[in-house]
Parts: sequence; C-alpha cells; structure tokens
Amino acid sequence: MDTAGKDGTISHIFSGVNPQGCDVAAFKAPTPLEQRHDFLWRVHSQLPARGMIQIFNRSHYEDVLVPRVHKLLPRKTIDNRLEDINRFEASLYDNDIVILKFFLQISRKEQTDRLRARINDPDKHWKLSEADFHERRFWSRYEQAYNEAIAATSKKHAPWFVIPSDHKWYRNVAVSQIIVDAMKSLKLKYPKPTMDPAKIHL
Repeated sequence: MDTAGKDGTISHIFSGVNPQGCDVAAFKAPTPLEQRHDFLWRVHSQLPARGMIQIFNRSHYEDVLVPRVHKLLPRKTIDNRLEDINRFEASLYDNDIVILKFFLQISRKEQTDRLRARINDPDKHWKLSEADFHERRFWSRYEQAYNEAIAATSKKHAPWFVIPSDHKWYRNVAVSQIIVDAMKSLKLKYPKPTMDPAKIHL
C-alpha cells in the first residue's frame, strides 16, 4: 500500500547488514523496453546470486495488481499470470532461493495521516506523487486484488506475510523476526579454512 513504509522498512532492517551481501531492486511502471517482453522478463536479471540477499521494492506482483484494479487486461490473463508466478517461484525454490514476501498493510486513516504529513512538511514534498492520490480512489478494488493475489500465490515454499504497518516500530520488528528466523533455519556456517592456522608461526 502507498505510504506503508516500504523504503523505511528496507532502510531500517538492512542498515545493519554488510552492503557487500545485499542489493535492492526497485520496480516501477514498466518501461517501453520492458513492455516488449513477457512480464517476468525484467525480474530475471534482478535475481540474487548464490549467497546474496536480494530485496525487491515492489515486484512482479505489480503486473498483476494494477491491471486487475484498472481492468487493463482480461481476467483470464490475470489468472494466467498468477499461475506463471507460482511456477516461477517454484523454480526459484528448486534452485535454493529462499523467498519471503511481505505485504505491508495500513489502514485508510493511517494513509491519510501520512499523506497529510507529507503535504504539511516541505522536507517531505519529494515523496508526494499524483499517483498516490489517484490510486486512493480505488482502495476497495486494491483490497480485493491484494486478497486474491495473496490467496493464489502464498505457498509453503514462497509464503506471504501480511504485516500490520500502522505502527512503524511493530512493522520493523515483525519483518525483522521473520527474516532472522528464516536465516537461522538455513543453519549457515563459516566456510572451512583453506589452511591450518595452528601451523602459522609469526
């Protein structure tokens, strides 16, 4: 949801992560080049290398939600895309990529308050976008689209986590805990040394 704090969540949680180990890909409206390809084409080049954390700020789900809300594509095409996403994410899982999907849910009142704060603070004017105000008119349609997309694509190997985000501190703690638990489950270890340190004499 707009103003739910995607950028703030990423900045807060990953501020303590070595930047050599993670990267962020932000997905906006498709460019003319991207529109000439299938909707997953632009995602492939942003997939993480082994051992890396790749953060998607928005994602391939944009290409399901916006067309669904604004009726830009037939419903059958939307349903096919959801199935394509399921197959795509299953393939990533088969190749040892851990997938965690977070939906930051805020109330309409909280969004109103955050937009008002941006209007009233000149230092936050850069965050304002006409699209934020335009899309608010389709709130109920977006809720339905989110619900359907999450229900269709939340799988054991690629789960969705719906995060209450009216309170930023709670949002950050909840997302952090899920990521920590996922990383612990990997039972990561330091690589074995290539030499015996006991044989070194300085």
